Amino acid sequence: MLRSCLSVIAVVVCLSACSEPKQVVNVSKVGQSSDELPVSLSDPKALLGSQLFFDTNLSKNRNQSCGTCHDIANAFVDKRQDALFGAVSLGSDRHSMGGRNTPTAGYAAFAPAFYRLPNGEYRGGQFLDGRASGLAQQAEGPFVNPLEMALPDGASVVARVKENARYVDLFNTLYGQGILDDAEQGYVAITNAIATFEKTSLFMPFDSKYDRALRGEEKLTPQEELGKTLFFSQQFTNCNACHQLSTSPLNAQETFSNYEYRNIGVPANPDLMAHNGNKKDLGLLDNPSIDDPKQAGKFKVPSLRNVAVTGPYMHNGVFKDLRTVVLFYDKYNNPKRTVNPETGEPWAEPEVAENIDLVNLEKGPALPDQRVDAIVAFLKTLTDKRYEPLLNH
Repeated sequence: MLRSCLSVIAVVVCLSACSEPKQVVNVSKVGQSSDELPVSLSDPKALLGSQLFFDTNLSKNRNQSCGTCHDIANAFVDKRQDALFGAVSLGSDRHSMGGRNTPTAGYAAFAPAFYRLPNGEYRGGQFLDGRASGLAQQAEGPFVNPLEMALPDGASVVARVKENARYVDLFNTLYGQGILDDAEQGYVAITNAIATFEKTSLFMPFDSKYDRALRGEEKLTPQEELGKTLFFSQQFTNCNACHQLSTSPLNAQETFSNYEYRNIGVPANPDLMAHNGNKKDLGLLDNPSIDDPKQAGKFKVPSLRNVAVTGPYMHNGVFKDLRTVVLFYDKYNNPKRTVNPETGEPWAEPEVAENIDLVNLEKGPALPDQRVDAIVAFLKTLTDKRYEPLLNH
C-alpha cells in the first residue's frame, strides 16, 4: 500500500516536471462546486501544487512539508507518534506542538465557504473552527504558524519558492510574469496552486467499498448492511443528523458531514491540557470572527470518509479507537454505557460543558453491542480502496 502511494507521488511529480503549461490562470477564481470536482491531476496548477505540497524546503528547518502532517500514505492525517502519542502534530522546530488533532485533507474541498446560517449557527470553512474560508486560505496558515512550519511570514515562503528556478518558470507561465516578485500576490499564487492540487481525485477517489456497493460492483456483508441501515435511519440512531450532507443515501458524492458546528461534550485530553497550561479549547469561539459565547465548544462536523484509519479521534485526539467513539455517542441514550473502555473509568466531564447539542445527541434509542459493532463495520466501508490494508493494522 505504501509502495502504491509513493508511486502516485512519483507520477504526479514526474508529470509536473514534464508538463509545460501555457495558459495564465486567474488566481481569484472561486472554488469549484461539487459537480466541478475533482480537478484533473494533469491540470497545470494541480501539478505545481503537488510539488509544493511535498516540498520540505518550505518550512523553517527544511524538514517539514504539507504532506508531513497530511500524509498521503495515511489518508492525509499525521500518524507520527512523537507528539502526545499522535494526538497532535510536531512542528518544524521538533519541539513545538499544535493544539489540535490534525484533520484529514481528504475530501476537504467539499466543505463550503464559511458562512452564518439563518438560525444564527455556522457552516463550512476549513480548520476545525472554520477560521479559513476555503482551501487556499487554509494553506496560508501552516507555513507561518510558529507551532508548525514556522516561517516568519508569507514573504519568506515566497523567497523559499524562488530558490527553485523550476518553480519560478512555472509560476511565471501559470500566474503571470514576475508574480513571485510581489510577495503578497506570490503567496496567493502559491496557496492557490496547493488548493488546486487538493481538489484532485487523489484527495477524493470515491472508491471505498461503500462506493463500490453503491455502484453495484460489490456487496456489503450482512453486518455492514445492518450498520448502513442504522446509520441512515431516522429512528434507530442519530448519526445522520450531522453526518449526512445529501437528503438521499444514494448520493455518489456523499461526504458524511453537514459541515455545521456542534459541541458533543467531548472530554478534555489530559495530556494536551497539561501541555497547554490547562487552557480549554473553545472551538468555534476561538475563530477570530466569532464572539458569540453560544459557539463555545463547537467544532466542525468532520467527514467520515476514511474515519476508520484516521484516528485518534475528536479535536484533541482523546479517543484512540473508533468503537470508543460510537460508545461515547451511545452513552447519551444508554444508561449502561458508563465506562470509557480505554481508561476503564467513567466518562470524563466535557471540556466545554455549555452549548452541548443534546437535542440531537439524545435523539436515538440505546444501542446493543451488536448494533454498535455493525455501525463500526459500516464506517470501515467508507475507507478509500488504497487505504483498505490499513484496516488490518
